[in-house]
Amino acid sequence: RYLAVLYDYLHKLLYQYHVLQADETTVEVSKDGRAAGSKSYMWIYRTGKSYEEAIVLYEYQKDRKEDHPEEFLKDFQGVCVTDGYQAYHSLEEKTPGLTIAGCWAHARRKYADAQKAIKDEKERKGTLAYDALKQIGAIYKLDNDLAELTPAQRQHRRQLELKPLVDAYFVWVKKHQSEVLPKSQTGKAFAYSVNQERYLRVFLEDGEVPLDNNATESTLRGFCIGRHNWKLIDTIRGARSSAIIYSITETAKANDLKVYEYVEYLLTEIPKHEDDTNRDFLEDLLPWSPNLPEQCRKSNKYEVK
Repeated sequence: RYLAVLYDYLHKLLYQYHVLQADETTVEVSKDGRAAGSKSYMWIYRTGKSYEEAIVLYEYQKDRKEDHPEEFLKDFQGVCVTDGYQAYHSLEEKTPGLTIAGCWAHARRKYADAQKAIKDEKERKGTLAYDALKQIGAIYKLDNDLAELTPAQRQHRRQLELKPLVDAYFVWVKKHQSEVLPKSQTGKAFAYSVNQERYLRVFLEDGEVPLDNNATESTLRGFCIGRHNWKLIDTIRGARSSAIIYSITETAKANDLKVYEYVEYLLTEIPKHEDDTNRDFLEDLLPWSPNLPEQCRKSNKYEVK
């Protein structure tokens, strides 16, 4: 219960950021009142990858309905980067101040899947999927070159240099879409880009918005490795506790802390304030607080100078 106090505090802090990223993955809970093998979900929300201070929060839910992100993000106004899942798009439509941005890595992956189906490498180079990958690769290369700029500078350069590439890509996709079978891998890749165009263009208008949702997928990797080992969670209560523990540990890792030492410190300090109604003491326990003991840090990233 002590870590839940910090989890709730981080949840409130999450709303202060302009860009968030979200994703979800399956988890099996043994005793959730449903048939064995029923899918539950761990939803993950994190601050945009461009921010130095990182927050990563997991939330357990029994299903994948859109009312879960709607509730979790109810006080958030800004941009949320996601994959093409319709629940997020529906959320944008009924949430004033929320903009959903698409993921170019997902668009690219569709073409990569089409390429994998062709065994001969020489044959791959003559395909529409190959040409699409080249165009998306050029978009990535140029955007990576802007990584060290301020958000305002990045937004200006994206409009000046990247927008023509993005415009040309969508013109090209729509021109060639009718040349392939809709149910083929390339046909599905074309359809994904066309259907997601509005969301894939959002990054051009905002220098803080990343090109893809890879930061969230990378954060999920630790949970997925764990799931492979422990297979399932026994109870709903255990799933919710797991979400809190993964949130604190992944947030610690994202802020370059030593996980064991940080959690040990939290479990030493938070009980001292169990009866406090004021939660200001948590400021000193945040992963980026300069008041954290040195043994919690891997580096002096947040050292006061």
